[in-house]
Amino acid sequence: MEERRAWWKEAVVYQIYPRSFADSNGDGIGDLNGITEHLPYLRTLGIDVIWLSPVYRSPNDDNGYDISDYREIMDEFGTMEDFDRLLAGAHELGMRIIMDLVVNHTSDEHPWFVESRKSADSAFRDFYIWREPADGRAPNNWESCFSGSAWELDEATGMYYLHCFSRKQPDLNWANPEVREAVYDMMEWWCRKGIDGFRMDAISMISKDPEYPDGISADGIYGDMTPYVYNRPEVHEYLREMNRRVLSRYDIMTVGEAARVKIDDALRYANSGGTELDMVFQFEHVKSRVRDRRAGKWITYAPTLPEVREILNRWQTETEGKAWNALFIDNHDLPRCVSRYGNDSEKWRALSAKMLATCIHMMKGTPYIYQGEELGMTNRDWGSIDDCRDVEEINAYRQYVEERRSISSAEMLKCFGEIGRDNARTPMQWNAGPGAGFTEGTPWIGLNPNYTEINAEREMADPDSVFHYYRRLIGLRHSLPVVVYGRFEALLTDDPCVYAYRRILDGSVMTVACSWSENPAACTLFDGLEGRELISNYGSHLPGKLQPYEARVILEEIPQR
Repeated sequence: MEERRAWWKEAVVYQIYPRSFADSNGDGIGDLNGITEHLPYLRTLGIDVIWLSPVYRSPNDDNGYDISDYREIMDEFGTMEDFDRLLAGAHELGMRIIMDLVVNHTSDEHPWFVESRKSADSAFRDFYIWREPADGRAPNNWESCFSGSAWELDEATGMYYLHCFSRKQPDLNWANPEVREAVYDMMEWWCRKGIDGFRMDAISMISKDPEYPDGISADGIYGDMTPYVYNRPEVHEYLREMNRRVLSRYDIMTVGEAARVKIDDALRYANSGGTELDMVFQFEHVKSRVRDRRAGKWITYAPTLPEVREILNRWQTETEGKAWNALFIDNHDLPRCVSRYGNDSEKWRALSAKMLATCIHMMKGTPYIYQGEELGMTNRDWGSIDDCRDVEEINAYRQYVEERRSISSAEMLKCFGEIGRDNARTPMQWNAGPGAGFTEGTPWIGLNPNYTEINAEREMADPDSVFHYYRRLIGLRHSLPVVVYGRFEALLTDDPCVYAYRRILDGSVMTVACSWSENPAACTLFDGLEGRELISNYGSHLPGKLQPYEARVILEEIPQR
């Protein structure tokens, strides 16, 4: 069956974390005008869609993912007029903008919650999830995603409210039709303004088990809420309703953050019939294995190539013709990919960054680039908890270092340097000058010291840079239908070092091979292969092997009978 074509399948998306992208007024915080000033940079890179992490009004307990007003702009980021100018500027340059839709929860400073907590009889009480104490304690043992109990006692009424994230992020009650109506009305407002779609935060969590049972506990204190919060059947009912009421009425793209999603669920979320969403983010390939339990999820093994390959190949093959993939290895919630999966040493950083990009961008699906990924930006060391800004890291440090004393401060900070979210949130490295070209003031979070070596100005001037390699990858997707619509075929599935696959469309056969090793790796896929080399991160090649972190793509055009 011929693949249904759509503009969002052929697009490349660039995620901007506004607080860390570009500061136009010298207060140390990125803003909308800073983004507008750098639209020509994004046009030069070649991207089609800008995904803005939240820019709505927020008290910033979780850097904007705690929203107090969905129809106003965060004061630190500018005004609605600034947003309108950004939207118009992007459209003039042929780029679209999608918004981050955060509707699993709001801020506790949102008017809905302010009214909800006033009284058990409030008209907004049922907008959130309130429960009576159980034997004088929280209603169940669920642990929040940000450490500690997922329940907060509210003294005004003596009841608990649910917060799957921070205590300042109370969960909305999607079982209440009034909540859904309010959300759809807000989404309509943004669509009428002219935005081009939504990335939906924590969308797989909007339905909860109404029985609220205890979760299985690994530490005897808190229980796992996963079976009762993620990917429940009602989520699909809500999304089909959302699709009918809003999404299907506009030419927009939608991608859902679907943590803990399995392929069977994804085939419903992103079904080819278009009744729910266009695609979902799945996180199996970026999930680390926990090494020991002294600090929850924080002490981990980095994923190995065989683990990553098995997951990505499965998602490629089992969604073929049934659903569309979102391709990513970097975002605002993850460590920098070149540090986690590649090699961020001076010798190998650029080569491994290019290799990882090739591996992801030549797959079937819509690629997402996180700001700075196109420069090969890296993780950094965290010398003190005072350097950290992420609420998840700060809460984990308090729980495991200060309260339980199950891990030392030095060990915990090392964990943050490996997988902490703040690694992705250090300011964008524009140049080698003061403030990395990000700000003329004091940045809200410390710069990565390597900005003098890794920055956009330097890479744009170097034709062999990571930046220009990304430009070439994007250009291939724009010019070759096989890159977008070709069928995926896995190769060398047992190789310990080489990730390889083919993409096939009509008479076009594209062979991709990427070495994940700093040592030469045996690979005979290209020996005797006649075709055109589309891209490689090496200028010359060796017979029968790939060089360290080498990536190579060959296109054959086979005559059709």
